[in-house]
Amino acid sequence: MTIAAPCVWIAGATGLVGRALVPLLQGHAVHALVRTPAAALQVAGVHQHVVNFAQLDGSALPPPAAAYCALGTTIKVAGSQAAFRAVDFDAVLAFAQAARQAGASCFAVVSALGADARSRVFYNRVKGEMETAVAALGFASVVIARPSLLVGDRGALGQPLRVGERLGQWLSAPLHPLLPQALRPIAAATVSRALVHAVAQARPGVWRIESAELQTLGKA
Repeated sequence: MTIAAPCVWIAGATGLVGRALVPLLQGHAVHALVRTPAAALQVAGVHQHVVNFAQLDGSALPPPAAAYCALGTTIKVAGSQAAFRAVDFDAVLAFAQAARQAGASCFAVVSALGADARSRVFYNRVKGEMETAVAALGFASVVIARPSLLVGDRGALGQPLRVGERLGQWLSAPLHPLLPQALRPIAAATVSRALVHAVAQARPGVWRIESAELQTLGKA
């Protein structure tokens, strides 16, 4: 008798965190929801589904045990605050709702350091509102990662290099030993490992993991 591999969904699998997640989920049936087909995801065990997150219907997909969301953009890349919100709030929430309706018991999402629904900073406010909305959907376990400055090879992913990230790394390098762990730049691969470890623990309720804890939890 063959036992079916546990099913997981991923949104944002072509980004820094999402791309690092895929190889960590070997042994699972990985279903990646993408807006356009990605050659890098044409690997054994990964099933791609081209979707419109604004009209997402998860009923056509196999029910997941858990879902990982690493969707995200910047206002500069998106082109406007409205376009940014369409990705970082609307698309994330649509994915979470579809996963919940399909039976996922655990949902893990990448947010950001400083996320706060009451923040005067638009970026932080949208991230905080997203966290609140996802937490209210009724998952048995919700994992919210709040990384500091994410670092990784965006060029290898065909993504534009972010000037702010390069500047942040350059400024923080000489001060790295003096910076609190919560503020140090964090590798996307470390965040991915932390998410997988956290989902495996399946703590009931909402677990918000700040960047310092991500550093510890995501050690190789």
